Amino acid sequence: MTNDILLLIADSIGIIAFALSGLFIATKERLDLLGLFIIAFLTALGGGVIRDIIIDRPLMSFTHYLPAFLVIGVVIIGLLFKLHKKSEIASHYLFIFSDTLGLVSFAITGSLLGIAADFHIIGVMFLALITAVGGGVLRDMLLNEVPLLLKSDFYGSIALLVGMVLYILYINDMLNSAAVLGVFIGGISLRLIAFYRDWHLPKL
Repeated sequence: MTNDILLLIADSIGIIAFALSGLFIATKERLDLLGLFIIAFLTALGGGVIRDIIIDRPLMSFTHYLPAFLVIGVVIIGLLFKLHKKSEIASHYLFIFSDTLGLVSFAITGSLLGIAADFHIIGVMFLALITAVGGGVLRDMLLNEVPLLLKSDFYGSIALLVGMVLYILYINDMLNSAAVLGVFIGGISLRLIAFYRDWHLPKL
């Protein structure tokens, strides 16, 4: 599988997952329909836009229709199936899972594009972080909330680990589809385990 196909798959998964998490946040905040779409678009596409600006790449969200169609489709399907009206516990779990899926998927796309741009390991890790959390940070700032990045220790850390692992695989000529899938599954598993076991980094 070529890098272009891997990027498209990971980007699409990230957009769908973050659009869904944006839907949950918007309905929780009781926003109107326009506000709901704004939050969904910002959450799903914000990180990718910042990423593309950093690496001087044509903005995928503005040059391709697929990202917009994915966000609109997720919001419409979510509203039709009344996902936003599920019980608070069910909505919470769906939000955590979709947010985790988006986090890891976008961390992978940021890492792969950083590697393609010949960034060193710090650059790759930073681009993975920005891609993964950028949209969520913009969303939380717009809603006057403390960004999840600053409240959850094993949130941004997952994106950094994904970037580091993919870079190490790359320099050892081990970066392939199977390795990326392994990192994807491992990243999701680590984030969910950390969340449910309430793992935290040491605090000063």
